[in-house]
Amino acid sequence: MVRRPPLEDRSVVHPWVSVTAAEPASRLSLRAPEDSVAAVSKALGLALPQQPKTSARKGKRVALWLGPDEWMIIDPTGAGLTAPLAKVTAFHSGVDISHRNTAILVSGEGAQATLSSGCPQDLSLAAFPVGACSRTVLAKIEIVLLRTGENEFRVECWRSFSDYAFAFLEDAARDSAF
Repeated sequence: MVRRPPLEDRSVVHPWVSVTAAEPASRLSLRAPEDSVAAVSKALGLALPQQPKTSARKGKRVALWLGPDEWMIIDPTGAGLTAPLAKVTAFHSGVDISHRNTAILVSGEGAQATLSSGCPQDLSLAAFPVGACSRTVLAKIEIVLLRTGENEFRVECWRSFSDYAFAFLEDAARDSAF
């Protein structure tokens, strides 16, 4: 069964900011102790980041550090992420969360202001540079936030909260004109 994306064809475009639904992607919730990181990294084809608020990218695949032994792996090509881990004998847990999550892209000069209207984290470039990621909140929901460019962010949220998140960002985008 092919699941329809929850925010299919939704977008808001202003001269200063755009809020759009991201294309579907494969996602993996990964847990692994320190001594398993090398084997898991090799299987996934990219080195898992080891520092707080960091991400690692190889091609289009990105790994987001969420905790000392926790990552979210995102692959927008739709490539399966659990199959490469099947042969890894090092202790780990990888759960496909592709249908649990969805993503919203916020970009433009007003992107930071739009997100800051509901996110208490300091999103300035100095505190949250390109490649930074974190688990945080947006209004009343938990999100995973990734800065993909100077004025570009990816907001990962559970699909059950996606309509709320999109509507919130739509209102915030309108109000973030500067």
